[in-house]
Amino acid sequence: MSKILKVRNVDDYCRWLGCVSQHPLVCVINYEEVSPVRHCLGNYNVYGIFFHDEAEIDLAYGCGKYDYKKGTVICVAPGQIGGKEDNGEEVMLTGWALLFHPDILHGTSLEQTIRNYTFFDYRIHEALHMSEEEHDILVSLMIQMKDELQKRHDELQNAILVGYMELMLNFCQRFYNRQFVTRKLENTDVLMRFHALLRHYYETNMQWDLGLPTVQYCADKLCMSANYFGDLIKKTTGETASNYIRQYIIQKAENELASGASTSQVAYDLGFDYPQHFSRLFKKYTGLTPTEYVRNLKVNL
Repeated sequence: MSKILKVRNVDDYCRWLGCVSQHPLVCVINYEEVSPVRHCLGNYNVYGIFFHDEAEIDLAYGCGKYDYKKGTVICVAPGQIGGKEDNGEEVMLTGWALLFHPDILHGTSLEQTIRNYTFFDYRIHEALHMSEEEHDILVSLMIQMKDELQKRHDELQNAILVGYMELMLNFCQRFYNRQFVTRKLENTDVLMRFHALLRHYYETNMQWDLGLPTVQYCADKLCMSANYFGDLIKKTTGETASNYIRQYIIQKAENELASGASTSQVAYDLGFDYPQHFSRLFKKYTGLTPTEYVRNLKVNL
């Protein structure tokens, strides 16, 4: 059975590293100060942002593995398991970690918006790879937070800490946006595979068993998390992944209607449960009902 450290709060993680937390809900770790450290496979009830400066570690997150190298940021959220099982080995690390309990967000705007930072649900191979400049920005924020934690607690400290957290998350989002752009060629390849996947879905009549193709299905087949896949498609095409799928379906519908198929037959062929569901979607995207679309085709012949 795997040895899993239950990280119920930030103090659980600090005790594992042999250091003292300065705040019950937040800790900032400079790994250079606590090395050597043993590996840790953690079950997290806290949020965490981790990066190591000099390390090549085979880490597991969810069902995936990742060769964790310099300049890589990994984000975890409550309910996730990640790290490397303790095998008694000690390693020298440099780098930083920020852990914070959801309770510190109560009553703040970040409590509502943290769900918008979709990178917390990315898979491990979708980690953020920082440039040197980006690395320095995150280190600077870690140092400022660590300095704040060493000050005497007052009524503004929590608000200041949450402000730093939000700033760090926004920088991570900016860096991910940059990564989507700088990997545009790779993203284009994903888009081509996405299109081919939809074509194969209908060529093999999977819609008759599974219904309409979903974002989750496509992401799974392309070995991505639904969040990362959706963000990548949006950055590459300007459309959401679900919209891309619907537009593909509407294009197929237009072709079938133009070839003489009835509305009911097209709905069945595409995987809709009911013809009226198909008609509503068709009108939403074309401005016409299927019948009006066919009538206009005949008029323009």
